[in-house]
Amino acid sequence: MKAEVLRTTNFVRDASAFILAQGREAFAERGEFRIALSGGNTPRPVYAELAKSGDQLPPEKLIITFSDERCVPPDNKESNFRMARETWLGPGRIPERSILRMPGEKEPTVGAAEYEVTLKQLAGRDEIFRHDLVLLGLGDDGHTASLFPDTAALKEKERWVVANFVPKMNSWRLTFTFRLINAARHVCFLVGAGKSPQLVDQIMAGDVGFPAARVQPQPGRLTWILGE
Repeated sequence: MKAEVLRTTNFVRDASAFILAQGREAFAERGEFRIALSGGNTPRPVYAELAKSGDQLPPEKLIITFSDERCVPPDNKESNFRMARETWLGPGRIPERSILRMPGEKEPTVGAAEYEVTLKQLAGRDEIFRHDLVLLGLGDDGHTASLFPDTAALKEKERWVVANFVPKMNSWRLTFTFRLINAARHVCFLVGAGKSPQLVDQIMAGDVGFPAARVQPQPGRLTWILGE
């Protein structure tokens, strides 16, 4: 599958415009916009820009999930939810019913199982919950979401959400699996200007030694937005 690549010197403007366009398309076709947010510093200014979008993304028609979460309480400074709340969800006045927070404060396997049950309830009779857009970041080791190299979650074939222990960080994470990510209608990597171009090229070439290379939505689309 060939990915679409957008190289930009105005990363925040173009990334936010892309997300808004995906939202408008989803609203027109299905009456709601299912978007999974990524954590880290790269999307922070993008989310802040989305908070200014007003009624372009009607809050009551959003279903906002998280592709991964650190195993910390929601008010912890390391929480992906906290970052999203401070930049977009709070300033954008997104109602709580539109936000599905990963319960990072719970025992990891319990939190992952509960989140999967929530998504299955939303999926109803569908085989899997299909996001309209999954936003992902890219780590220097090629990880995405909390799918790190040499961790158990990479081998998961059935589950949608799992607890994943990351030895290099000596900590647990909650994360979407490849099965759930690759079921999305559209997946977008948000990659800042500081990321190694060689790493990006290797992943785009399909080097599965890097977990991010295994993101191949079928029959969905894949886009890379690369800051320059």
